[in-house]
Amino acid sequence: MEKPLAFRMRPRKIEEVMGQQHLVGPGKIIHRMVEAKQLTSMILYGPPGIGKTSIASAIAGSTRYAFRTLNAVSNNKKDMEIVVAEAKMSGKVVLLLDEVHRLDKGKQDFLLPFLENGLIVLIGATTSNPYHAINPAIRSRCQIFELKPLEPADIKQTIIHALQDSDRGLGQYGVTVTDDALNHLSSASGGDVRSSLNALELAVLSAKKNNNGEIIITLEDAEECLQKKSFTHDKDGDGHYDVLSAFQKSIRGSDVNAALHYLARLIEAGDLVSISRRLLVIAYEDIGLANPQAGARTLAAIETAERIGFPEARIPIANAVIELCLSPKSNSAIAAIDLALNDLRKGISGDVPNHLKDAHYQGAAKLGRGIEYLYPHDYENAWVKQQYLPNAIKNKTYYQPKKTGKFELALSTVYEKLLKLRK
Repeated sequence: MEKPLAFRMRPRKIEEVMGQQHLVGPGKIIHRMVEAKQLTSMILYGPPGIGKTSIASAIAGSTRYAFRTLNAVSNNKKDMEIVVAEAKMSGKVVLLLDEVHRLDKGKQDFLLPFLENGLIVLIGATTSNPYHAINPAIRSRCQIFELKPLEPADIKQTIIHALQDSDRGLGQYGVTVTDDALNHLSSASGGDVRSSLNALELAVLSAKKNNNGEIIITLEDAEECLQKKSFTHDKDGDGHYDVLSAFQKSIRGSDVNAALHYLARLIEAGDLVSISRRLLVIAYEDIGLANPQAGARTLAAIETAERIGFPEARIPIANAVIELCLSPKSNSAIAAIDLALNDLRKGISGDVPNHLKDAHYQGAAKLGRGIEYLYPHDYENAWVKQQYLPNAIKNKTYYQPKKTGKFELALSTVYEKLLKLRK
């Protein structure tokens, strides 16, 4: 039985890997390891279908080491013993261990000595955050690398390669894919190249030739095989960013229904990464100090969404969107730091006041005190009148509080009181 297209198109050497150039590009860490043939065990983590197995097979192909794949759940200790026996005969085996976060103690204890002596080069693959999900004994013996969802351009290049390759791909079919269909297959899978290739293969194998004996894959075919409808994207992907922009501006404008509409479009595109990033930005840029707990709750919703995945991920994300829409809004924090940065970039600065400089003499460092420094904890309410800004900008004010919520209203009261005392 012929293996799936996504399996057949896996890269055979490191230079063939699409995307993940921060790790496999020339001069980057994994590329350097392969060139030097100095491999260390590693954990690759990130969403499904973004190249974890591809990188592992490319490493093995580039270094000519034997390559074996096991699953931490479905394969038992006996399977691991066979891999170790092979490694003892060949000198080294690259072992891709899928779902490495599910490795039980018995299998872990068996593998550890062979990781230590380098007989097994473990490449653990997981969709979970290894800093939380993987046992420290394994984690401490591995380099940890985060993989990112593939860009549509990377997926498009992979699809084109698959269409042209007559050996492993679909070149023998002489397929024509319309531009709309190609763009949809590249962008609607949420960075999952496996999903895109599976959909392409299904479209080709199930297609009927036209009167001229040609196979033409249309947007409708791509949508049906990927099971995702297309929403407006132009060839440069601007449509996608237009939706993200409208999403943020709708939340900023407290329009719940518009925000949910744009959220739905992003969900249909399967783009949980962009949704998550944009929501965290909104929580701190647009809601900010008016509802500071919104940031923590948004992060909790995102972590839940990432753990459960689509389609259920839509539920915690919708909760977060509705809360952010209906929260009071304050951009005072971003406005304040941008004013400070703007001054700094214009050269408006000054020397740190002497009484604030680090002190390593007269025992002052033990108390964090420099010459003439007044230690706030020695005073009532931990406040003392002394200058903190450099002389050149000692009267500058950057923070302009907004009284849009109880929290920032309380902060503004304290802030105004302190300004008066300092003056």
